[in-house]
Amino acid sequence: MQLLDLACGAFLLAGVLVLWRRDLAAIVRLFALQGAALGALVLVLGVHEGDAEVIGLAVGIGLLRAVLLPWLLRRALAASGGAGGANRETEPLVNVAASLVVAALLALLAYAVTRPVVALDPSPAVHAVPVALTVVLIGFFALVTRRRALSQVVGFLLMDNGITAVAFLTTSGVPLIVEGGVSLDVLLAVLVLQLLTARIRAAFGDTDLDDLRELRD
Repeated sequence: MQLLDLACGAFLLAGVLVLWRRDLAAIVRLFALQGAALGALVLVLGVHEGDAEVIGLAVGIGLLRAVLLPWLLRRALAASGGAGGANRETEPLVNVAASLVVAALLALLAYAVTRPVVALDPSPAVHAVPVALTVVLIGFFALVTRRRALSQVVGFLLMDNGITAVAFLTTSGVPLIVEGGVSLDVLLAVLVLQLLTARIRAAFGDTDLDDLRELRD
């Protein structure tokens, strides 16, 4: 299952690099890369199990999370306008160096938490569960420490990618109707967040949430 290891490595690396980069366009590209890695991960599982439904889900996941959602995020970024600081995560609550250290600690936590699960099943898929849980934790960390609205949206989507990966790695797939419903919910959430981001930008000239709190105060 070397292909599974490669897909999991790319999946995790993309999540870590999101914490490293500050340019929002680069963050969206990394999210697209992670979406492609997630699709590849599910595809490998589907081919290994010989399950045509999982293979079909892999194609749908790849199209949604590597193509459609990044395209919507790019549109939101373009709608926000501005140059320089408007398109950068200028002052996250936790700086880049500390964020990378936290990512390493979250990886250790994920491996510790999932050790009992991995011990129950020696299969390569289950052994990759700590990677998926690490991405969930990294996404949550990005969600609570980033100040730009688009960065927080990406953090939310990283969490969703990680949860999807955990589901496939532990159960060898989820029913098509369940994955379809979840994907539509995620797509709707991104569309709403895109609209809100554009309106916030039009009304206040910025999407830095700390600045908006100052306006409220």
